[in-house]
Amino acid sequence: MPKGIWIFVEQYNGQIRKVSLELLSQGRKIADQSGEPLIAVIAGEGIRDLAGQAASYGADQVYLMDSPELKQYTTGAYTSALNKLIKDNDPVAFLLGHTALTKDLAPRLAQRLGVGLASDVVDMETDPEKFLVFKRPVYTGSAYSFVGTTTRPVLATIRPKSFVPSEPDTSRQAEVVDAAVSVDPADLKTIIKDIAIAVSSRPALTEADFIVSGGRGMKAPENFKILEELADIVGGAVGASRAAVDSGWIDNKFQVGQTGSMVAPTLYIACGISGAIQHLAGMGSSKFIVAINKDPDANIFNVADYGIVGDLFEVVPLLTQEFKKLVNE
Repeated sequence: MPKGIWIFVEQYNGQIRKVSLELLSQGRKIADQSGEPLIAVIAGEGIRDLAGQAASYGADQVYLMDSPELKQYTTGAYTSALNKLIKDNDPVAFLLGHTALTKDLAPRLAQRLGVGLASDVVDMETDPEKFLVFKRPVYTGSAYSFVGTTTRPVLATIRPKSFVPSEPDTSRQAEVVDAAVSVDPADLKTIIKDIAIAVSSRPALTEADFIVSGGRGMKAPENFKILEELADIVGGAVGASRAAVDSGWIDNKFQVGQTGSMVAPTLYIACGISGAIQHLAGMGSSKFIVAINKDPDANIFNVADYGIVGDLFEVVPLLTQEFKKLVNE
């Protein structure tokens, strides 16, 4: 019989991604409701120290896939190793965060396992027949569908910031299992020679609680400096619309939207962004949305909690001054 709710705990440079902590916390609730154990899977090299953190967020058992072959993510190695681990242990569900890595990994796992995949999930609940039913956005976020799979394991990717991580319980213990890593040589079609890392003091877009984004109204690449100043005051991130990216004003890694990053910060400030449906699909889950635009009929105001009709080059510096006062109080 299948056993356990398994969470793929994604780590990078020895740090667990926040979405994985969110998943562990929500997985703990589902495990308690279903009577299944919660099992974390961590892959990489030199990752033993992460087992305690996974336990503190609810894991009953932690499988460590510690191998030089898994030090850096490659599609073939991770798919091969996880496919065998899952087939050998037959979990009820295998859940992953919806990240750049897992958008590559999860569909390949689904194909190898011969199961369905629910992707970009924003909520889930237990179900007597399908075990889990998932809520996911469709039609660029203008509607939601509820889906379940009859195949096992239940496989799904969960959008970051869909759940609030619990407070870690450092007294909690979990059984740590050193999982045998088996990689089919035929799957090793990629060899990583070098990695160039762009270093930034700002948080990743998908994990930021504060994001200030610029669109076509920014007019020029140098004008993004005023957004950077505002973001840095509160430890936030800078984003952009596709129009700004396509104009060459800012790198595409900053793009928010259906073809960029899907974000859900506590506060999202849209500066000079008209509100194309693709952009709204990427930031519509933000808790509070502030829009700054000279056009009172801009579509962005239809989703904004607060709207400012005005010149962003006058409004943003004023907001920056006010945020500085709040931070210094």
